[in-house]
Amino acid sequence: MPVDPHIAAMLTMIDESGMPPMYEGTPEAGRGLYLALTHGARAPEQIVPVAGTEDRTVPGDGEDIRARIYRPEGEGPFPTVIFFHGGGWVIGDLDTHDNMARNICRGSRAVVVAVDYRLAPEHPFPAAADDAVAAARWIAGHLDEFGGDQRLGVAGDSAGGNLSAVVAQVLQADGTPLAGQFLIYPAVDAEGEYPSRVENAKGYFLEKDTMDWFYGHYAGAWDDAKDPRLSPLHGSDLSGLPPAVIVTAEFDPLRDEGEAYGEALRAAGVKAQVHRYDGMIHGFFDMGTISPAAQTAIDESCARFGEVLRG
Repeated sequence: MPVDPHIAAMLTMIDESGMPPMYEGTPEAGRGLYLALTHGARAPEQIVPVAGTEDRTVPGDGEDIRARIYRPEGEGPFPTVIFFHGGGWVIGDLDTHDNMARNICRGSRAVVVAVDYRLAPEHPFPAAADDAVAAARWIAGHLDEFGGDQRLGVAGDSAGGNLSAVVAQVLQADGTPLAGQFLIYPAVDAEGEYPSRVENAKGYFLEKDTMDWFYGHYAGAWDDAKDPRLSPLHGSDLSGLPPAVIVTAEFDPLRDEGEAYGEALRAAGVKAQVHRYDGMIHGFFDMGTISPAAQTAIDESCARFGEVLRG
């Protein structure tokens, strides 16, 4: 099917704006642009309501990192979900993904702890993965401070989906039980060859040149593209991982690798729901304010993840 008309209008507006592509600029410029397109463009009435939020810090790999807690309405205890934002490990922060965390909190009826890991190129691979693992291990040991019961999940979009998959593998190896993983158009295979990377290489918000720019800043100096901390699809043993809800978009370069990860999980005996949303592009999980179809997909996906968390 064609691109959702509301999202197509946004793509046309971006194309006609004359803005240079992100991959032609600096990471600092990319961060500013991304913040302006997300948090900066959001009107107060477009902020997804939750019962409350709290900014704090949690331990990262060697130093504390910022985090934001989102609490759902109603009486707990609730599951706890650790959320990692996207942005190619180079851009993005707690504010760019504020509404996404709110949607997961509200739609999944869970306490969401959004974690702000170190970014490349100032902190290249494996800094983001190390921060994500360190924060997840600490949160897993302090669940009474968050959701209040022992149900723990991980969630993230794009690069954050990568980090969520990495954390799920590491915590499973640690013997820390997870109730579920919510992988939203995740980047899970650094150098895989997939048709969607060719079909959707240009014109759909995330472009192949931008992906290469992200990977170059994050892991350009790393010589093992199949390191499971970079490419969790190549994890040595996927069995025993928690059930997954994987969301992909029709017009997304990352579509096929996300679906391949779902197939690999199923082959290893893991319950994995894979839902491709036709007409959607990479980033649609933050486009509910402009696209009713995107919001429907967001609501459906978050509800499915909530069901998984509760068994």
